Amino acid sequence: MRDLAPMARFGDLVASDLRDVTADLDALDSSGFWAVAADFDGRTVCARFGDVRKAPVGRGPLPPAEPWRGPDPDTWTSSMDREAYVAGVREIRDRIATGEVYQVNLCRVLTAPLDAAADIDALTGVLAHGNPAPYAGTIRLPAHGVEIATASPELFLRRDGSTVESGPIKGTARTADELLAKDYAENVMIVDLVRNDLGQVCATGSVTVPALCAVEPHPGLVHLVSTVSGELRPGASWPELFAAAFPPGSVTGAPKSSALRIIDELERAPRGPYCGGIGWVDADRRTGELAVGIRTFWIDRTGEARGTGPRLCFGTGAGITWGSDPEGEWAETELKAARLLAVASGVHETSGRILR
Repeated sequence: MRDLAPMARFGDLVASDLRDVTADLDALDSSGFWAVAADFDGRTVCARFGDVRKAPVGRGPLPPAEPWRGPDPDTWTSSMDREAYVAGVREIRDRIATGEVYQVNLCRVLTAPLDAAADIDALTGVLAHGNPAPYAGTIRLPAHGVEIATASPELFLRRDGSTVESGPIKGTARTADELLAKDYAENVMIVDLVRNDLGQVCATGSVTVPALCAVEPHPGLVHLVSTVSGELRPGASWPELFAAAFPPGSVTGAPKSSALRIIDELERAPRGPYCGGIGWVDADRRTGELAVGIRTFWIDRTGEARGTGPRLCFGTGAGITWGSDPEGEWAETELKAARLLAVASGVHETSGRILR
């Protein structure tokens, strides 16, 4: 691996000059500009940078040293194949039938061998052209095992002083006409969960839903997106906000505790940054914006010590309800992954399947 300097990029903000790294969320209420990477599985890295400036995506004070060299598109493999995933959907429907849970987000992790010299920030530029997203970002902290590029369309938490907002996504199709009644019901269910999450740290009566089930277009598909907002209680800080809202409800299920237990039983690979929280916090201005870590790539270099080399990872999943068709849910995970994997692999026009 080349010696890559720590940096972070969110939209037109580029952060460099790493000052501190901590797992303590209290730091986000202290001072300075922080990049935040919170794994779905519980690991959190907060990095404070001393130099933050505006620059176009893919350019700036720390441009990629080399063009992105992605994996061979034929080398992607999945932690769950079609048979295993469909069986998982059926198992979740059985659990719903017994009343154990109402909805579960079932995910799989895709991996492919990657050149050891690959720079995750170079992938950010490729994604910006091939799959632009409102919450795109990069965090590159090689010494701390964090190399993430996200093209997330989903807001986890936005904070401006005491005002906090979340934008859960539930419901995905190729076109608006293909959205099902199940998609709308699923969105409303998760909105209720997010309302309850924010209600734990917001003033009584302040949690509202300014937008419900808005159809939002994204490259290659559409989503149903809702907005939930509230006013934090006096003294509520980032640790309390995370304790109430993390992991994001849209990528867990309802009730969240039951969904997390089932996810742990059925999924075959840790999600890592996928479905976690990725973004920035300006502690001086008491502002921040964290995306849900979907449409997210990360580099896993743990195999280098074993001589197997690094791997590029990507997660995809679907929300399972009683109304789910198992084969249809598998197809949704393929739809969500296909364009992103094609872009990361340098295959901009694809036909047929690209996953095996």
